[in-house]
Amino acid sequence: MPPASRLVPLLAAALPAACLLAVAYAQAAPATADGPGTVLPSAPGSVSAWMESLHVQFDVTLHKARDALILLVARSPLLLVAAGIVVLAGWVGGLVSRRLHWLKLHTRNPYLNGLIRTVVRTVIMLAGVAFALDLLGWSKAVGAILGSAGLVGLVIGFAFKDIAENYIAGLLLGLRRPFAPGDHVRIDSHEGKVVALTSRATILMTLDGNELRLPNSLVFKAVVLNFSSNPKRRFDFQVVIDTSQSIRVAHGLALEQIAGVEGVLADPGPSWSVQEYGPAGIVLRFFGWVDQRQSDPGKVRSEAIRRVKAEFARTGISLPQTVQHVVLARPAVPGDAGPGPAPEPVNNGPADTSVNRDIDAQLEEARQQVHADDRLLDTEEPRP
Repeated sequence: MPPASRLVPLLAAALPAACLLAVAYAQAAPATADGPGTVLPSAPGSVSAWMESLHVQFDVTLHKARDALILLVARSPLLLVAAGIVVLAGWVGGLVSRRLHWLKLHTRNPYLNGLIRTVVRTVIMLAGVAFALDLLGWSKAVGAILGSAGLVGLVIGFAFKDIAENYIAGLLLGLRRPFAPGDHVRIDSHEGKVVALTSRATILMTLDGNELRLPNSLVFKAVVLNFSSNPKRRFDFQVVIDTSQSIRVAHGLALEQIAGVEGVLADPGPSWSVQEYGPAGIVLRFFGWVDQRQSDPGKVRSEAIRRVKAEFARTGISLPQTVQHVVLARPAVPGDAGPGPAPEPVNNGPADTSVNRDIDAQLEEARQQVHADDRLLDTEEPRP
């Protein structure tokens, strides 16, 4: 058996010969019957019939094209009117979209205004095109196009379900405005300051300076805690004292020190409660309020803890002794310059309780990198 590489030339040489034999057989073979009383023509007759049929089809096509051209010329005034309707619809759509206050659709959000303008312009334009096609008698074509567009839209909707869900959620968040740029929020377990709300994601900057993007569909369905919506914010901390100490004296001294911290509000003022009493000690919990626009809650809380600790040490209010220990040195006598740890001063000068601005510059830089046309939270007026 010859190898496959030698079969290819043999087949190539045999193919023309086979074709010539088939033509000769067709010319020499007698006509065969194709049903009762019907005889097929010979090969030259078949070619002539095919040429004649092609000529007839060409004439029919030419007549149809001529009739269509004559109809087009006859309808040219109607076509001009239809084109004028489309142009007029486009102009009216642009005029109305630029004056949304006529329709009472104007909002303070530039992104939503742009979206509404696009929808209004598109609706008016499509209405003009539909009227023009109906004027030309092509209403059936319009129905077919709309049906096809609906089917294509349904397929695309299933294919891009997540993208459409994020886009719609972004629009609803832009309308509801649960937060504003710069707000300190916690969305589920994610915490940070809002950079921007785009059509697809909510951008946060964590307190560590990292950028965090959350899908709008997740944000829309999540529990959102906005720390900045109310300017007044409460802080708290716990102090454990020994069971032998006076609760009334301890809480009185602590409230006095908390009230003296810069940034703590007088209304509502500091408060306290006993959380627990047991062998491990008495757990006291203290509360205070700050104005977040002027003071940082974390700094105020830290200074309040420091001052309470210093005051308790100065007045001899001790923490619970959970471990037995033996003191080998005599207690220090007031005024004695013996060795020992330096006591915590109650007031060692003004403390820094100003608003934390560590990531504000990074926040503004990240916000400027988001395109202005894709910010759903930006408004033309400041947030009340």
